[in-house]
Amino acid sequence: MPGAPGRAAPDGAAGAGPGPRVPAEVAAEYRRRGWWREETFLDDLFRQARERPHRLAVAARRVAESRTDTLDWAELARLTDRFALALLDLGVRRGDFVAVQLPNRWEMVPLIFAAARIGAVICPISPICPEEELRHRLGLTRARVFVTQPQWSGTGLAAIGVRLRAELDTLDHVVVVDGPVPEGAHSFHERFVAPADEDRRAGELAGLALGPDEPFVVLFTSGTTGESKGVLHSQNTVHSAVRGYADAFGLDGDWVAAVSTPLVHYSGFAQGVLAGTLLGGTVAFQDERRNEALLDLVERYGATLLYGPPATLADVAASQREVKRDTSTLRHVVIGSAPVLAALADEVHETLGARAHSLWGMSENGPVTMTRPDDPQDRAAHSNGRTIEAMEVRVDAEGVGDGGPVGGGVGRLRVRGASLALGYYRREEVFAAEFTADGWFDTGDLAREDGHDGIRIVGRARDAIVRDGHVAPMTELEAVIGSHPRAVEAAVVGLDPDGPGASSVIVAVVVPRDGEGPTLDEVRAHLLAAGHGDRFLPDRVESLPVLPKTLTGKVRKVALRERYAGPPGA
Repeated sequence: MPGAPGRAAPDGAAGAGPGPRVPAEVAAEYRRRGWWREETFLDDLFRQARERPHRLAVAARRVAESRTDTLDWAELARLTDRFALALLDLGVRRGDFVAVQLPNRWEMVPLIFAAARIGAVICPISPICPEEELRHRLGLTRARVFVTQPQWSGTGLAAIGVRLRAELDTLDHVVVVDGPVPEGAHSFHERFVAPADEDRRAGELAGLALGPDEPFVVLFTSGTTGESKGVLHSQNTVHSAVRGYADAFGLDGDWVAAVSTPLVHYSGFAQGVLAGTLLGGTVAFQDERRNEALLDLVERYGATLLYGPPATLADVAASQREVKRDTSTLRHVVIGSAPVLAALADEVHETLGARAHSLWGMSENGPVTMTRPDDPQDRAAHSNGRTIEAMEVRVDAEGVGDGGPVGGGVGRLRVRGASLALGYYRREEVFAAEFTADGWFDTGDLAREDGHDGIRIVGRARDAIVRDGHVAPMTELEAVIGSHPRAVEAAVVGLDPDGPGASSVIVAVVVPRDGEGPTLDEVRAHLLAAGHGDRFLPDRVESLPVLPKTLTGKVRKVALRERYAGPPGA
């Protein structure tokens, strides 16, 4: 499919960061087309502070405290310098990593820019990250400073941070936001917020800021098949994705986004915070997952775009039916991470008055494909959309399953272009192994072309279920089963057949709604009513109170296959 000039193969010429390098002529072409640039998101921040100092930049709702913290562009720029000086005082220098483990709070935003202001790399970490995984991430990045909070969901985050500081000789400081500060840690307020001497000390920041091609952020993958990998991006690799995202939907300075996803993930970090900075718009978010409350942000701040996964948007639509809010400002509802069903698209349009769009992306490259405002109304229910200008995709028939090519036009989805990450930090050989000889990166997803220059994601290649030479549309099956009135969500896995030539046993694992989920016959009838044929109807239905998931919310299918490998009831 048409798009960007190719990314280099693993033995390419010099460029910034680890992993496959970008040849000079390709980088020059990226710049010529405006996908890469000489400016940075810091330049955007200070430009917004000059041109629209009192325009709202951040609205951060604290759900439990029934309050919202706000920052305009002038305040955000001032706090960026203040926090940057605080990091310098803690010994952070160019090339160091700063780890931040926070929910969606306002402090996260100036910390992103403060790290870049002094040439450091920001490492966002989820507050639900287990201690062992946190140890891995802090150790891999050799983070000098770790910012966290006293506790989250009953887990003592600050105490864990202090304990890890004693183990990791590269971790110098633990800084705690709000609440009690354990011995061996610093108060965030005292170190970062209270000192107001950024004007007097401005000269200390001169010449330290990251350039557009230097490592800027490391975002960790879900780690479904082993330890998580740190995806390293420059500001330019992120800019090309954010620019393409904004252009696809015609976003401008009037943009106001209500973001439901975590700021520690690509979608919240880049499509939320950095898109707002590029455009000079407003990003609104909340620190707890209260989907029914998202519309309060839409109404209060006049949101023009709402972003989230299908389950979130289903909750939002249901909330709107119960208590109507003014959503007349909404123009785009962007749905990522799973297929958009026709029923959800219709419900979103009917209740919110906005059109639903489907998006596909991943940490390694950000948003790559999405449906557009000029597409037919029902396109999101059948497609993940077309590529942004800076990227291109290819569907390769080989390597789908053990039996070679399969029918239905399904193949491995590969990508290349300006948004591709610099590499996996300190795992360069793992990143390089994902490339074909001609420079295409293997996403690990299966897809088919949609007939309109776009793609439809089928599922993960390692989870593929093949019957009669065809691959089961796993993501669509899961979305339909999860939409059953007695289901909250569902996952579909294939179990190894009993003998040569036998088809996989298809098991649907359902999280019941209100204690009792649908039966096998009801699941099958629901799929048939949705237009699916009988080839991939489940052979078994199992139920769990919750599905096992990674830190990024992906279902751990290997755990489900292990759990249900035996006969029913075993």
